[in-house]
Amino acid sequence: MKKVVIVDDEKSGRNLIKEYLEAYPDLILVGEANNGVDAIKIINEFKPDLVFMDIQMPGMTGFDVLQHLDEIPNIIFSTAYDQYALKAFEVHAIDYLLKPYTKDRFETSIKKASLGMTKKIIPLAEEHMAKKQDFPERIIVEKGNKYVTLSTADIHHIEAYGDYSKIHSAKETYLSNHGIGALEERLHPTRFLRIHRSSIVHLEKVAEVAKYGKSYLLVLTNQEKVKVSRGYADKIKELIF
Repeated sequence: MKKVVIVDDEKSGRNLIKEYLEAYPDLILVGEANNGVDAIKIINEFKPDLVFMDIQMPGMTGFDVLQHLDEIPNIIFSTAYDQYALKAFEVHAIDYLLKPYTKDRFETSIKKASLGMTKKIIPLAEEHMAKKQDFPERIIVEKGNKYVTLSTADIHHIEAYGDYSKIHSAKETYLSNHGIGALEERLHPTRFLRIHRSSIVHLEKVAEVAKYGKSYLLVLTNQEKVKVSRGYADKIKELIF
C-alpha cells in the first residue's frame, strides 16, 4: 500500500484525481488540501509516497510548498498551465499532468510513479532537498490570529521584538517566532544585512544612504528610515564604491 495526498485549490480537480485513483487499490488517499499551507501540514504529518500537486494556488505555489517539506515525496504536478513544465522537471517531478487530461494519460503518470516509489526518495529529489536548505524564498509568518506566507523578496526590514521579531513589508507588519539573530542566519546574506543589534534590512529595498553622525541612516523604498549603529557602520562602508 502506498499513501497519496492530493493538493489542488479546485474541488473538481481533486475529485477527478480521486475518481481515477479508484482503479488503483494499492494507492490509499490519506489527505487532501486546497492551499499550500494546509498541504505542508498534511504532507509533513502523513509522509505520503506520492503527491498530486497543483501549481497555481492562492498565497503559495506548489513549488513554494516543496521548500517547506521535511522530506520530498514523489511529485506529480497537475496544472492547467504549461509554462511551468520545465521548472517542474528541474525540481525532479515524476510527471506533469496538463489539465484537462484523460484517464489514459493519468495511467501513464501512475506507471511512472510506480517506478519512482520503489525507492524511498528518488535521488534527484534528494538533490533538491539539499538545495532547499540554503535560503527560503518564502516563509510562513503570523498576521493577527492566522499564519500567512510571505515572499522574502517583499521584506523591507526586520525589527527585534523581545524574543521575537517584527517583519515589515511595504504595507504590512508580521510577527516571527524567531529572534533577530536566528533570522539573520536563515536569510540570504547577500540580500539581507544586519545594521543594528535590533535591525536587519533588505538591501534591495534601500533607496538612499545618508550620513548620520559617525554612522548612517538608510531610507527605504517605502520611505521608512532605519538607523545604522556605529558597530555595524563598516558593513555599509564596504558597499560604498
